[in-house]
Amino acid sequence: MSNRPYNVLVDIIDVYWDDPVAFAEDMLDFYPDEWQRNVLMDLANHPKVSVRSGQGVGKTGLEAVACIWFLCCRPNPKVVCTAPSKEQLFTVLWAEIAKWLESSKVKNLLKWTKTRVYMMGHEERWFATARTATRPENMQGFHEDYMLFIVDEASGVADPIMEAILGTLTGAENKLLLCGNPTKTSGTFYDSHNRDRELYKTHKVSSLDSPRTSKENIQMLKRKYNEGSDPWRVRVLGEFPKAEADAFIPLEFAEEAKASGVTPTGNTLHIGVDVARYGDDETVIAPRIGGKVFELQCYHKQGTTVTTGWVLATAREYMKMYPQIRKVFIKVDDSGVGGGVTDELEEAVYEQELPYTIVPINNGSTADDNEHYENKGTECWGILREELESSFSKKIRGESVDIELPDDEKLIKQLTSRRYRMTSKGRIMLERKEDMKRRGLESPDRADAVVLSLATVEETGFYVIDRPI
Repeated sequence: MSNRPYNVLVDIIDVYWDDPVAFAEDMLDFYPDEWQRNVLMDLANHPKVSVRSGQGVGKTGLEAVACIWFLCCRPNPKVVCTAPSKEQLFTVLWAEIAKWLESSKVKNLLKWTKTRVYMMGHEERWFATARTATRPENMQGFHEDYMLFIVDEASGVADPIMEAILGTLTGAENKLLLCGNPTKTSGTFYDSHNRDRELYKTHKVSSLDSPRTSKENIQMLKRKYNEGSDPWRVRVLGEFPKAEADAFIPLEFAEEAKASGVTPTGNTLHIGVDVARYGDDETVIAPRIGGKVFELQCYHKQGTTVTTGWVLATAREYMKMYPQIRKVFIKVDDSGVGGGVTDELEEAVYEQELPYTIVPINNGSTADDNEHYENKGTECWGILREELESSFSKKIRGESVDIELPDDEKLIKQLTSRRYRMTSKGRIMLERKEDMKRRGLESPDRADAVVLSLATVEETGFYVIDRPI
């Protein structure tokens, strides 16, 4: 490094060592909101900072500023940026760092690459790196007097990985910045705002208070999630879920299963079909292979014949994409207009000699486990809940998960907003769709289709996830 850049760097360190806000404004032309100013100053003066927030408040920009400031204002630093998925880490956070660096007054000092940002002439010791939070060993092996870990979407990082990060931060000038939507009521991120909060400087940022979130977007979120619901608390208010006793499937179970990376295995295609009854309800087709539920196909106001055609086309499409498929089970909610679709599918299978098995399911019929469930529909939801809980527990332990739900916010909302109650006989009974609508919620058509896709039928009842048929 020539003398002139070196002298510039010495001046930057001297002026901005403990003032990241001034650095952001002077060097990056980034003018932080009040909450961002507070977080940056806490990061300069404390070892651990944790921020829970709603959506669209500017946390990624904050993280980018923190990364560049630390790189420029500490000698021989290491900055480790991480997130639960490659998409979040590289497409969102790493790209945000590139954006602010490119237009900054320090762009001639730092070199950005796809996985590193390093100080010119000091590539080996003076850098920031991107590491996905998928294995504890990705977070180990870093040692430096000046070190900063930036964890994006911190709720989604498994405890073994967080433990590896915390075990690395042993120096007096080692720092940790946790940011994310507060989707879970357990884990390191949750604890940083609860039982361990004395170890952190904590911040909560509501989308309602952020000038970066438009009023139109807030109204959209209000219509989408309904005030008071757990999704509203998490995505708008920046609050942890209430985990109410009457919420049948906790938000954190569904969130962790979303886009979890399960590989479709086995030779059986399962298709769940929930047929719309009236009004704005949806007809939904949910294909599944192994533990992977694929993108849902949703239609409005289609007749039974058209719906039958879409179901058969879906079966053909997935058999073509996955040549290993030897069996196809099409499970239809057989109550109401669904009965017409069942009849037409059975007729088509017979006339065309198709290798499909049509399985009509009546959610109102008696549950096989009638000691615990009021009806078969509740029983199916109960088994799905058990599978989601099991997969959630495995992810917390750093193990491979069993089930993947599509990245479908409407589905997540439907799965986590349906309530339940105990009957006078001590059985669990799901909230009726009519009662959901009285609370301002939509019919859980997408959720029901997924439940059907996960259910297989034996003479003795309902099972899930490739148990013997």
